[in-house]
Amino acid sequence: MKLVRKAVFPVAGLGTRFLPATKAMPKEMLPVVDRPLIQHVVDEAREAGIEHFIFVTGRNKAVIEDHFDRQVELETTLLERQKQKALDLLRHDLPEPGTTSFTRQQEPLGLGHAVWCARELIGHEPFALLLPDVLVQHERGCLAQMIDAAREVDQRSNIVAVEEVPRERVDQYGVVGVGAAKGKVFSITSMVEKPTQGRAPSNLILTGRYILQPEILDLLARQDRGTGGEIQLTDAMIALARTQPFYGLKFDGRSFDCGSKIGFLAANVSYALARPDIAPGFRSEIKKILAELNGG
Repeated sequence: MKLVRKAVFPVAGLGTRFLPATKAMPKEMLPVVDRPLIQHVVDEAREAGIEHFIFVTGRNKAVIEDHFDRQVELETTLLERQKQKALDLLRHDLPEPGTTSFTRQQEPLGLGHAVWCARELIGHEPFALLLPDVLVQHERGCLAQMIDAAREVDQRSNIVAVEEVPRERVDQYGVVGVGAAKGKVFSITSMVEKPTQGRAPSNLILTGRYILQPEILDLLARQDRGTGGEIQLTDAMIALARTQPFYGLKFDGRSFDCGSKIGFLAANVSYALARPDIAPGFRSEIKKILAELNGG
């Protein structure tokens, strides 16, 4: 039996930081080079062996469901115009029939609530949670690295991806305390949501990739609203850590917070420069722009 078969993608957010671009288009469909954000994250999950993709959506998100469905008219046109390469690309990205599920988060009550909305689809088994705002660029995806690491510890454990940030920025994130190391992972001794500077247990933050045990769903069902009047996932993880071990993995690769404009633009540059078909011409254009900005 696979360690993790299902992955949850919370895609109900409004994307207000990208208005007006996200007025009619979900932020998860914004392109990084030529692939939507959500496609990059689903690709990561597929590489890790995920078999069932669960999307927690909201209003005006139907285009995400359409993206992961066939568009017969487009396929027919590509076939008639003998654009086989483009057709093959579409077919490669298409999930197998019956492997995608969509459920609604009808109120914006936070990440914990979004996960709880997927409870019937998750069932009673471990699951992965991937935030589509975060891209991790590496030859081996972040979730695949986490599953590799999970095999080094108790398979009834919870694992989160973490990375370092400057200590003056820890108050913007969920922060973990560092315990004993076991292989590539370390035990987590504490979790604090947005600690004040000087009170953070470390400078390692939660990065938006999780492998969680199903008992967290029962905790989310009973949990009171926390910061911002939302049901916080971190609060449920803190409660679960009283009865189950949590481990952190400091993953290989670079993360991009595509929920911010700077992170989104940086991701586009980095992913473009990693593409052999684009990089030479793109690098030349960047040099021209920088030269012009620096006065020639």
